Amino acid sequence: MGKVKKTKKYAELKKVLSLKDTRIKKKDRLKKKRKKPNPQNLTVREVPQASSALFFRYNTQLGPPYHIIVDTNFINFSIKNKLDIVQSMMDCLYAKCIPYITDCVMGELEKLGSKYRVALRIAKDERFQKLPCLHKGIYADDCIVERIKQHKCYIVATCDKDLRRRIRKVPGVPIMYLSQRKYSIERMCDAFGAPST
Repeated sequence: MGKVKKTKKYAELKKVLSLKDTRIKKKDRLKKKRKKPNPQNLTVREVPQASSALFFRYNTQLGPPYHIIVDTNFINFSIKNKLDIVQSMMDCLYAKCIPYITDCVMGELEKLGSKYRVALRIAKDERFQKLPCLHKGIYADDCIVERIKQHKCYIVATCDKDLRRRIRKVPGVPIMYLSQRKYSIERMCDAFGAPST
């Protein structure tokens, strides 16, 4: 005779008596009492102050010449797709563009080593404006997000999905990214005749 196979029961639960069961004595039952909120101990919720640059969904501080903060991976993907960064930005926005690069992004490019020396050489170009960072550490994503929360005059150029997800939560900040070997812009208002995607 063969053995009978026993299968494991994965979602097996112990039977628990409900607190309203008649078999439980009244003194053993736990009663949950809802506490009424004390009006003196109300918590104050802080709502972030809306920027004065925003008029509904339009950011009035955006206009030519456009100020574009460039991320590390945006430079790397531009090199892989053989795109000149400044010229491609101008082709995308039909206006003069000034690319900005923060000290954190420069630090990341220097940390990446000799494999990314072409990207570092492009970042040191005189057409790129340098933005000094006053915070500790060189994590560029946090630096860029904090800078665009303070000043709404920037467009962020990045191909990083996590950073793009964080920037989308900040109202009035367009995102430039690379798709199909050219630059595209996301969330750009139509107020200044910018190309729609």
